[in-house]
Order: sequence, then structure tokens, then C-alpha cells
Amino acid sequence: METTEHQTVELPMDAVKLAIQKGNKSAMRQLLEELQPYDLGQIFFRLNGVYRRQFLDFLSPEKIAELVEEVEKAEQLEILSALPPEKLSRVLNRVPSDEMADLLEGLEEQKVQTLLKKMEQAEADKVRALLDYPGDTAGGKMTTEYISVYDHYTAEEAIQYLRQEAPTAETVYYIYVIDGDDRLVGVVSLRELLIARPDVPVREIMYERVISVPADMDQEEVAAILGRYDFLAIPVVDDENRLLGIITVDDILDVLIEEAQEDIAKLSAVGRTEKEVLTSPLASARRRIPWLMLLLFIGILTSRLVGYFEDTISQLTALAFFMPMVAGMTGNTGTQSLALVIRGISSGELTRDKYGRFILQQASVGLIIGAVCSLLIVGVLYGMENDLRLGIVVGFSLLLTLLIGTIAGTVIPLLLHFLKVDPAVASGPLITTLSDVFSLVVYFGIATLCLNFLL
Repeated sequence: METTEHQTVELPMDAVKLAIQKGNKSAMRQLLEELQPYDLGQIFFRLNGVYRRQFLDFLSPEKIAELVEEVEKAEQLEILSALPPEKLSRVLNRVPSDEMADLLEGLEEQKVQTLLKKMEQAEADKVRALLDYPGDTAGGKMTTEYISVYDHYTAEEAIQYLRQEAPTAETVYYIYVIDGDDRLVGVVSLRELLIARPDVPVREIMYERVISVPADMDQEEVAAILGRYDFLAIPVVDDENRLLGIITVDDILDVLIEEAQEDIAKLSAVGRTEKEVLTSPLASARRRIPWLMLLLFIGILTSRLVGYFEDTISQLTALAFFMPMVAGMTGNTGTQSLALVIRGISSGELTRDKYGRFILQQASVGLIIGAVCSLLIVGVLYGMENDLRLGIVVGFSLLLTLLIGTIAGTVIPLLLHFLKVDPAVASGPLITTLSDVFSLVVYFGIATLCLNFLL
């Protein structure tokens, strides 16, 4: 039985460096011919500056174009700036139009025009058309490398056209059908096209109810539609239903990963744009300080509140032992509810008409969790310390604070969303800190009221 490699390929870094040092093109070709574009990107990342430029000399324009798709914008520009003019032109013409548009977005206009002039006119025009759309919309994410046929084509004519256009197409699984005015009228799968009679018109085998998206639709909405219907690609149309391009599932996967990273950054209060691990320390600190200053003042408020209960703590020091546990548990339940709310809003499942029911559901969850945890802490304190009264006070406090934490973690992001503010800004540290305030006030408040019972 043949064995197959699993998960990752071991990169031949030493062999690559040796081939570069010796200028051995045939050895390099053998090393790289079966590697995936992702592996090329990983090799490029691990090479230092001198080796990187020499590594590019060994690669064909096709391989460099694949490499450009796998690296970040800074590395993309580094690669392109290292190429001689003739090779640069050949590489740019092989980079998919949507990837090229993403690369050029945000660059200085002079730099954009310089790179576009290196491309063939037809390819440059495709990229210019994509640059007209904001990068976070369907128009900004679509590719113009798709296959469409006219509705009067026969199945045989469509297959012949497919053979001609397939090498440059982003996907061949869906063939879009247009009329004489380039309006989208249907879609036919590759399978249906292959099994159809050669002389049957495409309009007779196409699926007319096409799910499409407008060019100005937000990328997250596009991702939700693709996920809902399990499509490999979705067409993008203008106001008159003319086909402009398609968005493939791999591009949307990148969007989902990017959005998830952004939401995690917000939840952690590290800033919306701080995605790079090795970002500038000054820039990273500047994004974090405003949040941390706010949390610092809330923390000071919490300390002052605890000070008001100094007499209670001095009379029963055992209360202080459970303060971190009560505050931590409350913050954890709040963060869990916050994560559920953000996931529900992002997926479109949690709409405004469901807010009330969802809040009640989460309150019930908080009550159940609180009841279980409070009974557990009562049992533990009674079993270990033989102190039922302290267990009852701590347990009842925990029940109320877990309920409060769950409701706070649910209501705050829902309120922000209702006010059209991104709910991810209700970050985990903020929910946790507010939960600390509520939990400690409730905990020591109940302990103060029950002090005679405890002593």
C-alpha cells in the first residue's frame, strides 16, 4: 500500500539554499516542481533578504505569480520591486485581476499607475474596473476571470468555448449564461453540460433561478449567502443584472478569516487593525492605551467600592478568599454570552425580532449555571470547612452575579448593535471589568446584610 503525506510538507530549506549558492537551476527545478504555492510562500518567508532575491531568479513568471498570491502586501511589493522590467510585466499579467486589485488598493496613485502600465492593456483594464469598488464589497472581492456563454449556444459549442477559456478561469464548475445584452439569465454546471446532448441549446438545460449579489453588497453579507447555499462561487451583477464577475469560495474564506481575526482583536481590546504579530511597538501601544486607560479607571472604581466594605472584610476575612472566584466566574459568563451574541449577529441568525427571546434565554441559562455553581460551592464549603452559613452566602452571591454577568454580556452588545455600533467593540476586557464591579458590590453587599448571620 502506498503511503501519503499528512497535514504538512517538510520544506527543503537547506537544499534550496544550497541550490541558490551553487546556482544549480536544474536542482532547484526538481525541488520546487511539486510544491504547492503555499509552500513556495513559506520558503520565501524563511529566506533572508539576499537569498530571497536570488530565489526569485530561479522561478518562472508563472511560479512568481503563484507566490505573489500567497504572501502579504509588504512581501508582494518586495517581490515585484526585485524583478527586472520584462519579467515584472510577465508576472503582473499572470496575477489574477482580483488579487492584483487587492495589491494595488491603498497604494499611492503614482505607484498604482506605474504597475498598471507594466501590464497588457486588457489585463490593466480589468484591474482598473475592480479598483472602482471599495475593497470590502462584492465588487472589490470579485474576479473577472470567469466563464460565461450566450444562451443560444449549444452544449457542444459551450464545451468548446470552455476548453478555450478554462486555463485562465478562476473556476470551471459553474458556467454562467447571458443574453445578447450581457444580462445574467441562468447558470449551468459543468456536469450538466457534459452529460447533455451536443445539439441541445444551453437555455434548455440551464437553471434560471440564479442567486446573485449586487456589486455594492458588503463582503460579510456575501459570505453569509455563500455559506447558506453552499456555493463554490456566486455571480456579481449591476443594477441592470449584467454580469460583472464572480466571487469564489476561497476568496470568501479569506474574508471570514480576516473578519474573525478582526473581531478577536476587538474582543481583546488590541485595536481594529492590529493583526500583524510583529507590528510596531509604538503603534501597538497607541491602539491599546485608550481601552486600557478606560479599564484602569473602572478598576480604580472597583477598588474604591471594595474599600467601602472594609469593615465587613475585617470582621470576616474568609470573605476575601472567595472574591477572585466570584469576580472571575462572573466575567467568564459575560464573555461567553458576548461571544454568542457576536456570532449570532455575524451569521444573521440573531435578528432584532429575536432580541427579547434571546435575552430571556440567556437569563435562564445564567440562572441555571448560577444555581449549579452555587449549590456546588455550598457543598464544598460545608464539606471542607464545615461552614454551611458561609457557603449559603457565597453561593447565593454567586447565583446573582452569574445571572448579572450573563445578562450584561448579552444586553450590552445587543444595545450597541441596535444603536448601529459594531458590537465587537463591547470587548471582553470591558465586559469582564464591568462584571467585576457588579459582582463585588453584590457579593459584599449580601455579606454585609448577612453579617450577623455569619458571625
